[in-house]
Amino acid sequence: MKIESDNIVGEVVAQDYRTAAVFHAFGIDFCCKGDRSIADACERKNVEPRALIDALQKEIQQDENKSTDYNSWPIDLLADYIEKKHHRYVDSRITEIKPFLNKVVSVHGGRHPELAEVAELFDQTAGELTAHMKKEEFILFPFIRKMVKQKTAGGPLLAPPFGTVENPIAMMHHEHDVEGERFQKIASLTNNYTPPVDACNTYRVTFAMLKEFEDDLHLHIHLENNILFPKSMEMEKQF
Repeated sequence: MKIESDNIVGEVVAQDYRTAAVFHAFGIDFCCKGDRSIADACERKNVEPRALIDALQKEIQQDENKSTDYNSWPIDLLADYIEKKHHRYVDSRITEIKPFLNKVVSVHGGRHPELAEVAELFDQTAGELTAHMKKEEFILFPFIRKMVKQKTAGGPLLAPPFGTVENPIAMMHHEHDVEGERFQKIASLTNNYTPPVDACNTYRVTFAMLKEFEDDLHLHIHLENNILFPKSMEMEKQF
């Protein structure tokens, strides 16, 4: 894959997910803001495009077998994968992180008042992201699976109650943006999850879990925004 400055960030990552780490290193959002060209993203972040492109090319020229080609997967398989891997991860991690955060706030909040805001933001994530995933599991993903089934069988597709798949997808996009902005704030408050010198082991583990949670969320949103959603809208147009 040859990368140019007019390539779309999210499409580059969809072709080879290893490039996500390069975009992240340059401070460029590849999931919620992945619809921008490399040139536009670089201009907004004051990044030299050639430096970024060279780093991307170097990354993708490494062993091709190290990258999972999500872009080649059928969209019903991708929906299943997101639900079983990323949704279950979110559910399990929320129940683990919240008590850790509450303990850290209780013990260290006096010296580090930003921890209370981090805990409040994560509580918002816990509620809103859980509701978001349920909309996908009970409304959007079943319709995507139905589209694939009807496409394979050569049958008609009945119009869903929400009119077109673009409507729930637009809502999911908005909620992804909200979540991305919330975690940008958490990362800022925690100095990119860097524990202070007086941090105990629980403090350090909590920050490590938050960072892992954000990393998983980036992949989760990328798979939907840049692969699953565009392909679903394209398939609907074929009926």
